[in-house]
Amino acid sequence: MLRRDRALANAGVRPKQATGTSADGNINLLRDRWVIPVLDARHRAVIVAFLTWAVAPLWLKLAVAQPSVVNTEVSGTAFRITLSDGSVTQGTSLAGAVLVFDIDGKPVRVRITAIAPDQNDKALLLHDLRVDGTDTPLCRPDPDGKQLGFPLAGRTAPDGRFVEAGPGVFELVCTSGAQGKCVRFGYHPWERAPDGRPMRDYFDACVRMVRADYCGDGHGWTRDGTLIDVWDDHGIQKTDATSNPTLSFEAGWRSDGAICVAHTRIPENITLDKLKASCPRLAVAPTCDEASARAGGALLFNRSR
Repeated sequence: MLRRDRALANAGVRPKQATGTSADGNINLLRDRWVIPVLDARHRAVIVAFLTWAVAPLWLKLAVAQPSVVNTEVSGTAFRITLSDGSVTQGTSLAGAVLVFDIDGKPVRVRITAIAPDQNDKALLLHDLRVDGTDTPLCRPDPDGKQLGFPLAGRTAPDGRFVEAGPGVFELVCTSGAQGKCVRFGYHPWERAPDGRPMRDYFDACVRMVRADYCGDGHGWTRDGTLIDVWDDHGIQKTDATSNPTLSFEAGWRSDGAICVAHTRIPENITLDKLKASCPRLAVAPTCDEASARAGGALLFNRSR
C-alpha cells in the first residue's frame, strides 16, 4: 500500500513509506555518523558504532563478578554477545542491557530499553535505544511515530553502498532512515534474493531509491513526506498501480543508483535536465520506462508524482 512519511502503517502489511526525510536524503551518510545523542536538528537516522566493552544486564546481581565481553556479533537485526564465562546472550534477552559504544573516540552508554519483533516482519527485532542516564532516544520518530532502531553488520561506504566489514563491525540503523526503511520493506542485506544474488544489492538499490540518489554518489534529492510506489520482480514489494493514478514511472534502480530516470521526484530540488548534466550516464537512455529500466539491469522500480 502507498504510504507517506509519518503516516501509520497497517499491521500485517510491510510499510511502503515514502522517501526518507530531506535531511536523511540530502546529506552524505559520512557526515552524520558522529551525531550522538540525538539532541539537535542536525541529528540523522544512522549512527556508526563499535561495541568496545561491557555488557551490564540489569538482571545481574552486583555481588556477582560480571563476566567480560569476548565477542560481539550481529545476526540479522539482533545482537549476539559472548561472555568470558562462555555464555551467550542474544536477541530479546539483551533487553535492559547497557552497551558502551566508542563513537568518534568518545564512550557513550546506550541502554536497550526494550526489544520486540517487528509486527510487519517477525524476522526483525526492533530496539528501543536510549542514552543511559538521560532516557533520550537515539532515533528520530519514524512514519509510525516510533523511535526505534537495530544493528546491521557491515559498514556504509563513502558512496552510500552498505558493504561487508570485519567481525564485530556494525551500524546502528534507525527505522526513521532510508536503511531502516529498506530493511523493513523486506530487503534484508544478510540474505539471498530469490534469484540467488545477494539481497544486499536490492537493499542498496532501495536505499538509493528512498533517498532519490540518482547518481549513486551518496547525494539524495528527496523531500520528507513524498509519496512513492515501489516494486521489484520478486514480489518482495508489489506495485499499487491501480490505487493512485496520479503517480507515474520515475526510475529503475540498482545498487549504484538509477538506471534511467523518467522524471525527477522533486523538480524544485533538481530538474531532469540538470540531473542529466551532472550525471552523464543518465543522459544516454533516450526514454525511461519499466521495460527499458529492466533491460538495463534495474532491480527495483518506483512511481512518484
